[in-house]
Amino acid sequence: MGSFNDIIVIGGGIVGLAVARRLLQIRPECRLLLLEKEGGLATHQTGHNSGVIHAGLYYRPGSRKAVLCTRGREALYAYLAEREIPHRPCGKLVVATDETQVERLRSLRQRGMDNGLDGLEWLDGEATKRYEPSAEAVAALFVPQTGVVDFRRVALAFADDVRDGGGIIRVAHRVRAVERCGDGFRLETSGGTVTGRAVINCGGLQSDRIARLCGVDPGLRIIPFRGEYYRLRPTGERLVHNLIYPVPDPAMPFLGVHFTRGVDGTVEAGPNAVLAWRREGYSRWACSPRDLWDTLRYPGFWRLARREWRSGLREFRRAWSRSLFLGDLQRLVPGLRDEDLGAWGCGVRAQAVDGAGRLLDDFAIVSGDGMLHVLNAPSPAATASLAIGEELAQMAVEQFGL
Repeated sequence: MGSFNDIIVIGGGIVGLAVARRLLQIRPECRLLLLEKEGGLATHQTGHNSGVIHAGLYYRPGSRKAVLCTRGREALYAYLAEREIPHRPCGKLVVATDETQVERLRSLRQRGMDNGLDGLEWLDGEATKRYEPSAEAVAALFVPQTGVVDFRRVALAFADDVRDGGGIIRVAHRVRAVERCGDGFRLETSGGTVTGRAVINCGGLQSDRIARLCGVDPGLRIIPFRGEYYRLRPTGERLVHNLIYPVPDPAMPFLGVHFTRGVDGTVEAGPNAVLAWRREGYSRWACSPRDLWDTLRYPGFWRLARREWRSGLREFRRAWSRSLFLGDLQRLVPGLRDEDLGAWGCGVRAQAVDGAGRLLDDFAIVSGDGMLHVLNAPSPAATASLAIGEELAQMAVEQFGL
């Protein structure tokens, strides 16, 4: 069974690693064990995102997302510089492609200012060409704080910090059962039994299930959304200098298909957001009967579907139609052609939906007796990871009496 741990962190993505890292910094004597069900770290949301360091433009002022994204962004840039991890603070362009979007773009600029973003630059259509000569716009907003990085590389650096701080990381340890054991918990895993005084659940796509294993009703369900993208061929790459985004739909937590030039210089076009049939399935055909049944038997999903069926149908059609996908991309960059679209790929976003069918638009953290559960941490969680780690570590110190 091994030694009795002070803290067991479940989940080896960037959030779980950031929490473990910070706990060991402020409580170096802490006996900390991190469990990851896969054979390696950062293999799901962390390793399948677009690598954007978000500025904090979109989030409701005062929300956890807004506060932690802004704080985490600055901490992340400092960390990347200190550790000499390749990154590029290139800025991004948010583009209004017709007059109906201009007012929403103005509202977005105000939200960014409310969230403390300096240097936002309002551009008319002609001025847009200074940043992205191939983009077409009636107006645009340049956001200088945005950047790009390989978040999996960041997560692996966090893992090194955890090990250097005395923490233990065990991969291939899927948590199968959790029960109270004296003053703590006994966890049955695929790699054996472990015990600890307190548990922090950073299970991402499986976080609601882990909460239920711990005896906590999270009051929500993780609904997986697949985000698909094309990698542009060199003929298409030349059309995109950095990042080009549309004005987002304010009713949805997704940003719309866009262009991202990564830290390696390649350009991704996408992602969309379509209901996935498997929580960790990275193809159009991936299906888990259990995951699909969990979605379909959840009343909150049907309430969401009744309200947003038009958006869902549009996303589904675009997911299966290369021409529709291309058409949406051409609204931003008209010169893009079908032959410019190269390899196809995707990731899966863990989106929490409550019983009323509402998509949670903020990070969600639920406390229990000896437990903390991170139950909604989609984008910008990677950007905010150091700040999330700080907040959760402080909560753990206070609630667990470390």
